[in-house]
Amino acid sequence: MKLSVFSFSAAALSLGLLAGHPASAQVITNATQTQSGTYDVEPGHTQVEFSVLHFGFTNYLGVFSNVSGTLTLDARNPSASRLSVTIPVASVQTTSATLNTELKGAQWFDTAKFPNATFESTSVRVTGHNDATVTGNLTLHGVTKPETLKVHFIGAGVNALDKKYTTGFEATGSIKRSDFGVKMYVPYVSDDVHLRISGAFEKQD
Repeated sequence: MKLSVFSFSAAALSLGLLAGHPASAQVITNATQTQSGTYDVEPGHTQVEFSVLHFGFTNYLGVFSNVSGTLTLDARNPSASRLSVTIPVASVQTTSATLNTELKGAQWFDTAKFPNATFESTSVRVTGHNDATVTGNLTLHGVTKPETLKVHFIGAGVNALDKKYTTGFEATGSIKRSDFGVKMYVPYVSDDVHLRISGAFEKQD
């Protein structure tokens, strides 16, 4: 997946150089100037990364992909914006093929019984230039809990390759996996799970 992101970035950069100007020249970096409207998640460049402390030695990373969902964005009144996303939990990937299979099993995510995680926003609060906190209901492993993400606007503009108006954000947050009934190896593998989400959205209207 990281290779595909790298390849995409390289292609976009090459396109910009061939055209005689940077590919990012038309990207807006002020959130208030973004186009309001309805956006769909662009799954090829949206990633949900998680990390846990592994036996006190390393921060071990994994990623979920193939995210779907909708963003209703109101740039002038961000508190009226709404987000709904679905994450197929079986998309989980780490650097270990054995662990990938284990994480899908009944002792961990039990993807046969709980195939999707979802997040439905309930409030958006602007906290600074290009920044907001988004609170919503996270459903994981059959359990729903309120969680809050810190969201930073990255940029928006017409994608140089597919010509679609795209806006992007980065979100961070932390959850306790035991709150959702995923308790395997706690505390040797940390209960605290740190999230970093790179979200790309394409305008639909």
